[in-house]
Amino acid sequence: MKEKETILIIDDETQIQRLLEITLSASGYKIIHAQNGQDGLVAAATNNPSLILLDLGLPDIDGQNLLIKLRDWFKNPIIVLSVRNTEIEIIKALDNGANDYLTKPFRTGELLARIRVVLRANSIIDNDSTLSFGDLCIDLLNHTVKLKNEIVKLTATEFSLLSLLAKNSGRVLTHQYILKEVWGYGYSEHSQYLRVFVAQLRKKIEENPSKPKLIITESGIGYRFGE
Repeated sequence: MKEKETILIIDDETQIQRLLEITLSASGYKIIHAQNGQDGLVAAATNNPSLILLDLGLPDIDGQNLLIKLRDWFKNPIIVLSVRNTEIEIIKALDNGANDYLTKPFRTGELLARIRVVLRANSIIDNDSTLSFGDLCIDLLNHTVKLKNEIVKLTATEFSLLSLLAKNSGRVLTHQYILKEVWGYGYSEHSQYLRVFVAQLRKKIEENPSKPKLIITESGIGYRFGE
């Protein structure tokens, strides 16, 4: 790690803060703490952390509302850590802009892996118009896709779907979010469209479509583009 990446922990539980600080510091990250939402906003604006770990049960503001406030201007990854484990709560957080969601109690090894994924994905998305994932190359400017240097023929909708997933690599995108972004607001309940197009894309870019490594299904929630 060339320079210590900073992680802001917004959580009022002292034990969780201590656990995270020990775990993350040992992995080479610089840690900043905030025990409530208002202090978290200030810390994020002052330090511009590489990543935020956000609890939803804060004493002064609900974490979902804080997530919306942060996403007005904060562009780096946010991972939610919460005891709230319902599908509705998870989908709401992801729709509000969270990159990932882990329920408490969580395994520290899994958290570290999720952190590496979102930080790596965030570093890929820069001013370059070309995204590369192993043998897959996506030219956003010219709307072309190559796999092992061979052109992959995609429809306009397939390319829109693939580019949306790739630009958000490492982030879980909900069904509703993808449908809104690719097809428009009127299609948010037409999840069958999404299933069909994901299946088509997998046939064209996955080595084994039945065991996909690029377009990963997050059961009941949506999809994650992985490497």
